[in-house]
Amino acid sequence: MSDEEHHFESKADAGASKTYPQQAGTIRKNGYINIKNRPCKVVEVSTSKTGKHGHAKCHFVGIDIFTGKKLEDIVPSSHNCDVPHVTRTDYQLIDISEDGFVSLLTESGGTKDDLKLPTDDALLTQIKEGFAEGKDLVVSVMSAMGEEQINALKDIGPKN
Repeated sequence: MSDEEHHFESKADAGASKTYPQQAGTIRKNGYINIKNRPCKVVEVSTSKTGKHGHAKCHFVGIDIFTGKKLEDIVPSSHNCDVPHVTRTDYQLIDISEDGFVSLLTESGGTKDDLKLPTDDALLTQIKEGFAEGKDLVVSVMSAMGEEQINALKDIGPKN
């Protein structure tokens, strides 16, 4: 072993993993799972009996939390699956720009300007109409695996 120091150049964030391992047999409905490298909410889990090769299999049906696509995966119940770290944060809506980006007020008082309006038409019209009427709106932002998207809206009353 040498005494020289090693310096590593990193262009990544703090190194926190976007997913964590969890045994397939312990993942339940309404939990989250990574299917085909997409964060999904589990809508259906079925477990088959152990076959002649000795592994019970879990069949997962999940809906991508950002695109809404249905994805499926079959994993031996004793193996580990990747589970995404999913966080939900509420922000107050300040402004909507012409190019489809929103300006949000963070808890610390700063602004977050890097989010686009949601692609879900019903939610999109609710946000636009509420904003046009001058209501105070709070949006819920779901983030997982480096992606963020507005997924819910709360009306906290008219602006003062």
